[in-house]
Amino acid sequence: MTSSTPHPHSPRTPTRIDAVADAYVARSAELDPIFATAVGVPGHDHRMPDLSPAGHEERAAADQAILRELDAAEREQGGPADAVDRVTLAAMRERVGLALELHDSGEPLASLNNIESPVQQLRDVFDLMPTGTTEAWENVASRLTGIPEAVEGYVASLTEAARRGRVAAVRQVREGITQARELAGFDGESFFDTLVRGPEVDAVLDESSACSLVRAELERGAAAARSAYARLADHLERELAPRAPERDAVGRDRYGLFSREFLGAEVDLDETYEWGLDELARIVAEQEAVARKIAGPGASVADAVAALDADPERTLHGTDALRRWMQATADAAIEDLAGTHFDISEPVRTIECRIAPTQTGGIYYTPPSDDFSRPGRMWWSVPADVTEFNTWREKTTVYHEGVPGHHLQCAAAVEARDTLNSWRRLGCWVSGHGEGWALYAERLMADLGHLDDPGDRFGMLDAQRMRAARVVLDIGVHLGKRAPERWGGGTWDAEKAWPFLLANVNMPESFVRFELNRYLGWPGQAPSYKVGQRLWEQARDDARAAAAARGEEFDLRGFHARALSLGSVGLDVLRDALR
Repeated sequence: MTSSTPHPHSPRTPTRIDAVADAYVARSAELDPIFATAVGVPGHDHRMPDLSPAGHEERAAADQAILRELDAAEREQGGPADAVDRVTLAAMRERVGLALELHDSGEPLASLNNIESPVQQLRDVFDLMPTGTTEAWENVASRLTGIPEAVEGYVASLTEAARRGRVAAVRQVREGITQARELAGFDGESFFDTLVRGPEVDAVLDESSACSLVRAELERGAAAARSAYARLADHLERELAPRAPERDAVGRDRYGLFSREFLGAEVDLDETYEWGLDELARIVAEQEAVARKIAGPGASVADAVAALDADPERTLHGTDALRRWMQATADAAIEDLAGTHFDISEPVRTIECRIAPTQTGGIYYTPPSDDFSRPGRMWWSVPADVTEFNTWREKTTVYHEGVPGHHLQCAAAVEARDTLNSWRRLGCWVSGHGEGWALYAERLMADLGHLDDPGDRFGMLDAQRMRAARVVLDIGVHLGKRAPERWGGGTWDAEKAWPFLLANVNMPESFVRFELNRYLGWPGQAPSYKVGQRLWEQARDDARAAAAARGEEFDLRGFHARALSLGSVGLDVLRDALR
């Protein structure tokens, strides 16, 4: 169905400020080839970033330079040319300024956790690389051979951070050792071996002498990558682990910096913690009410889970069935929403659902490349011990990762080249904005009737319950707040967090354990989902109230189009722009 409303992106003439922002993306791609691959900036797929202290300094210098250039561009223009310029200036100053604060604190040098640090990034980039041509596989081989130098730079940064007294908690160091050993092939075939010997290679490289040379380079690259990860595992075990603190909590000052990084807003952390407790209680009460509809009067949440899990109509067997169901559900949502509740253009109507090559338990989304040659993708990293999947749990997840969640949000921004510069379209991602929108989208789908089935609604509440519990756990542990008596009283720590999380997350224990370690090692990120949703809902309610004050009917579809047309920005910038 084609929308009859005007497209929110009306062409505009690029400004001097847009030129500075575009140049920043090009410079960022040069300094961080992983970023370049992620957003689809060509010419860097064969390279790895410099992760040494010198590399961090070079990126900081680029950030300092861009702030000076923004000031100069604003002076030359006599101020921002339009609303787009005003948002660009505010968003870039906030994001780049915060990056410099983090650099000055030394945090990037010490980056190590179980989900989002160089340990994972150097491997994960290969999931996004083109593989359809001989040249693409030559890039893969070149990038594999660049892993040893990147690892040496990373080791140097970890060493420098340790010299300054900044070492990740020992729990995260141990996670890094485990993952590095797996990638080194200590316990079986390495990911890198699978990468260079898989069917995708055979589909492109024939038996010619030229292709044989590429195959040989791929094998050498895989061996180099395995060796580099073995070196990393050895460094983490011998040098870093003995210096790593047992304490997981990072404290109020560091947490406040991380919270701003993930939200693009400064919030009252104590008030947010109390709100998290109240929000968790509210969601639990709603979920208990739906449980009684599913399993009968007096039924508990556990009774409803058992009834839903026993329903063969809601059970998928194997990852092939899971992927097909993900794709069908995502496609159906696009078909239902396009032209009715959202303007969804043709390029954005394609999303690709995949089973990830990793087995960590995460579900995530990667945006399309700049030219849409790589579509937006929803990935499911399935643990080795999980072979059955329950659709009641995951329908809301498909909406979160697909449409109207991340895919609509990210792909619409990538497409908006008529109005937004490349930094706004490709270079800026704020977790509270993006993940907050995705949670907002889950609840929106319930409001629109797409989760009226009691099982599906129960699953949405189950996911929201986990996100509310993370606000309590994350702030509670890292700020050393007092735990409710029900959860042991005293000060929050990992030991109290484990039963609390088990009680609020209906997932296999391997998934829950991974999640707990994620919260402990990536402070501030997990709460950004639910806190971001709260701020999105506040922005919508403010817009509704403003419309009422003007005597106008509130246009929810128009609000969504206007909000998404901004791209991903900090939540303070979002609220100001929507006013």
